[in-house]
Amino acid sequence: MKRILTIGLLLLSATLLTACGSSNNGQSDEAIENTLGWEVGTLEATNQDGESFSTDDVEGKVWIADFIFTSCDTVCPPMTRNMTKIQEGLKEENVDTEIVSFSVDPTVDTPEKLAEFGGKYGADTSNWHFVTGYDQETIAEFAKESFKTQADKIEGNDQVIHGASFYLVGEDGTVLQKYNGSQDVPYEQIVEDAKAASE
Repeated sequence: MKRILTIGLLLLSATLLTACGSSNNGQSDEAIENTLGWEVGTLEATNQDGESFSTDDVEGKVWIADFIFTSCDTVCPPMTRNMTKIQEGLKEENVDTEIVSFSVDPTVDTPEKLAEFGGKYGADTSNWHFVTGYDQETIAEFAKESFKTQADKIEGNDQVIHGASFYLVGEDGTVLQKYNGSQDVPYEQIVEDAKAASE
């Protein structure tokens, strides 16, 4: 009787382990764990070339977002340098990913200023969009609703309070992950996660 009970327990354990295993060619059912799942809303804008851009344009694609402005004297320059490194890493791994940098100072940041800013840090604008062309209230609301971050201009000051994170957005238009964008940037993890989201 003991032996039958032992065999039964072993069979049950084997069944449970099989049920918990992956059924997705060796990959986990969810490529990226603990996704944030924040839905990105629609934002109409103008890119660094003066062409119209909408977040709807990157629907069905994996993309990385951040919030910057050209007269920023703190985190934006290092963030943009760091994003350039990520862009290079994505190219090396042949990961098809778009990058969108939203200006949080749209009244100052013209397309020309954004083009100059991106060029200064070696951004390849074939798949990196620096966008502006909306009002301050619109970008503040968009940042808060879609990315749970700030984009608040201080009255009487040329600086803007904003987050220094990078956000990975999936093909379904939801934010999957959030990373530090200014220091201790997990470059390899971001590229790896973008690759997983693209598969």
